Amino acid sequence: MNRLFQLTALLLLLLISCTTPNSKTDLLRKKIEQIVSDKNAVVGVSIIGNDGKDTLSLDGDKRFPMQSVFKFHIALAVLSEVDKGTLSLDQIVEIDKDELLPEDFWSPLRDENPNGGSFTIERLIQYTVSHSDNTACDILIRLIGTPKTVEQYIKKSGIEDIQITFNEEGLQAKWENMFQNWTTPNAASETLKIFFENKNNLLSKSSYDFFWKTNKETTTGKGRIRGQLPKETIVAHKTGWSGTNKETGITAAVNNIGIVFLPDGKYFIISVFVTDSQENFKTNQKIIADIAKATYDFYTIQTK
Repeated sequence: MNRLFQLTALLLLLLISCTTPNSKTDLLRKKIEQIVSDKNAVVGVSIIGNDGKDTLSLDGDKRFPMQSVFKFHIALAVLSEVDKGTLSLDQIVEIDKDELLPEDFWSPLRDENPNGGSFTIERLIQYTVSHSDNTACDILIRLIGTPKTVEQYIKKSGIEDIQITFNEEGLQAKWENMFQNWTTPNAASETLKIFFENKNNLLSKSSYDFFWKTNKETTTGKGRIRGQLPKETIVAHKTGWSGTNKETGITAAVNNIGIVFLPDGKYFIISVFVTDSQENFKTNQKIIADIAKATYDFYTIQTK
């Protein structure tokens, strides 16, 4: 009888130890569910924290249009060619005036260089990632092949749930096209994890350092992941946005994926995609900011 009691106690202890981390993240899940509960939008969330021990998702395996989030993947594919020696960061690329995308495309590069110019691949990656430049994005894709070249590289790296069919020019040609460039929140977070941990040396040290520095310098989406975090918080992230359909009033994509670095030196990975939204732009951004802040608080306050 005493032996049976000991075994029962041991099983109970194991059960408690296995469920405690989940019950902790359940607090965060409930907070996120509360944030999205009254929003007229579909919100996908994927979070990886606590050195990879915590995983949480809402609609994590649903396909969401990426919009400019795919520029994160483009930069990775280009850097893989740099590491092979096919390209180099200091290589000069000539961009003629007729290669610049029209004024209705977001392009700081074009605005600053209306007649075109000469740019290093390093500078084109900075424009593409840090400033979400559409001209630089499409030039980089052409340097390595097609949008499918990027998709194939990411899939070879271990991510299956992604499709990249169009460059920016094709993406914006028709509203429907954006849905052909998709990923899932879980796949986005896993991509961040794989390339940040870099366990398989997918990036050389120099490419790794440059890539993550460039993501930390992102200037877009200040009201999203960064929106409610302390100003000194370091965030390496990439944004995406579809605009609002003038006929339906629907916003198909307000996105942000990234890594948030905590005061204790740790970090969490977060991917939030908002689609099919009838909310205004400010509200869509605030959904992401609220979720990021709840996660930041969870890892800096609730778990102390």
